[in-house]
Amino acid sequence: MKRILTVGVFDYFHYGHLKLFEQAKNIVSDGFLIVAVQKSEFIKKYKPEADVFYSTDVRCELVGALRCVDKVISYTDVSEIVRHIDFDIFAVGADQNHSGFISAIEYCRQNGKGVVRLQRTPNISSSLIKYNLDREI
Repeated sequence: MKRILTVGVFDYFHYGHLKLFEQAKNIVSDGFLIVAVQKSEFIKKYKPEADVFYSTDVRCELVGALRCVDKVISYTDVSEIVRHIDFDIFAVGADQNHSGFISAIEYCRQNGKGVVRLQRTPNISSSLIKYNLDREI
């Protein structure tokens, strides 16, 4: 069984997040999906303008309720979590490209872990939801 790790904030939980988890889970036929949810107090390090809607515990509960997710953990920094979790493949979202992700990807490549860049779900994002609440998606 291959252990797949993906990470993110997952606030304003939406359809694109679900599709991301399904893509990650299906990278390999026997995938075990671990989703790391960033702790609220650390989100502003990389997204200083962020207004966090759900607490860390609520976001973990939402993510953990999905059939495609096998395990949920919380984390502070992506460049650190990859060093402390047992996994085989790091599944990275198309928009996850700040310095922490660059460092995490480099660590994975240097330590024999696969890295897979996942596709975005068209026309959906947390920003669209936040700023277009009257629009049907």
